[in-house]
Amino acid sequence: MTNSSTRLTKTLAAIEGGIADQLHLGAQLYVSLGGQAVADLAIGTDREGQPLTSEHLTLWLSASKPITAVAIGQLWERGRLELDDPVARHLPAFAAHGKETITIRHLLTHTGGIRMLEVGWPHATWEEIVDKICNRRPEPRWIPGEKAGYHLTSSWFVLGELVHRLDGRPFSTYVRQEIFEPLRMADSWIGMPEESYRGYGDRIARSYNTADGEGAPFRRPREHSWHGIERVTRPSPGGNGRGPIRELGRFYEALAAGGSLGGGRILQSPTVEALTARHRVGLFDHTFKHVLDWGLGFIPDSKQYGEDTVPYSYGRRCSRRTFGHSGYRSSTGFADPTHGLVVALVFNGTPDDAGHDRRQRAVVEAIYEDLELSSDASTAAG
Repeated sequence: MTNSSTRLTKTLAAIEGGIADQLHLGAQLYVSLGGQAVADLAIGTDREGQPLTSEHLTLWLSASKPITAVAIGQLWERGRLELDDPVARHLPAFAAHGKETITIRHLLTHTGGIRMLEVGWPHATWEEIVDKICNRRPEPRWIPGEKAGYHLTSSWFVLGELVHRLDGRPFSTYVRQEIFEPLRMADSWIGMPEESYRGYGDRIARSYNTADGEGAPFRRPREHSWHGIERVTRPSPGGNGRGPIRELGRFYEALAAGGSLGGGRILQSPTVEALTARHRVGLFDHTFKHVLDWGLGFIPDSKQYGEDTVPYSYGRRCSRRTFGHSGYRSSTGFADPTHGLVVALVFNGTPDDAGHDRRQRAVVEAIYEDLELSSDASTAAG
């Protein structure tokens, strides 16, 4: 453990309990309150005999999606696009097979109807992936904007291609120069150069499938291939952000402060408000099989639809103003402006959905309890 905080005793116990229950080998956690760091720590191991440190570059998976949303928000600020532009206005090939009415807003709210589980990443080239998605037929009986279903990767490659076409830089270069560097997220990437990958060496963290570890005789965790060179160096705009989790925390600190941090600005305050507001309200999500609200690439607190069942939960104590995003069975990042709280958390084990949901809720709710943050906004700190 590094840089532990005595304020987070229940939180640390919850993380360590997950190690004891064989849900993960280790975790990174960053917490700030009122803009001041409360904890920047790592617990457990990265691999046998090697501790996980706060300097390891962990994989954020879908917690990366808000980075892409901010890139789109920047282009909106600069007048390069409108949120209700048809995607085909900027990417004509996308209109194939009746997709000409799908807008940028539809992609950001997961209401476009082009869910695809297999796009060819990381083996296919960026151009091949974009072409495959453009040639995709929309799902039958799906009216864009009126039906919702979480898009794992497909719409996010299209958004990344819009960034490339409207700016000229490759997507990975754009987010590095326009988001990560201004916020001093020096070790954060969505697709890093091969020389950087080799330079980081063992700082590229491992991840493990621990699904067999719950409710069954334990089997040795199976190492995911997610730290291999292709999956680290080839960008996936909705899924392979990577860096020390404290740097994802800096991203949310900037958003909570109106788009700037430490002299670096990534968005104007009204744009932050627009991206994190509720643009999709009360729709049943046909991927998650649950009602969820949605912002523009961000998930607002949706516990009103089922405090104990809503996916990608920020816990029972978060305020209604909370926004963020989580990643597949492993990670979350969010800001709770009412409390002045920012949390970024990643586990290096992926148990089954139920095991991860219980684990994440336990840790997040322990953070609120340790910091004595009430769900009542009238008693909120920050």
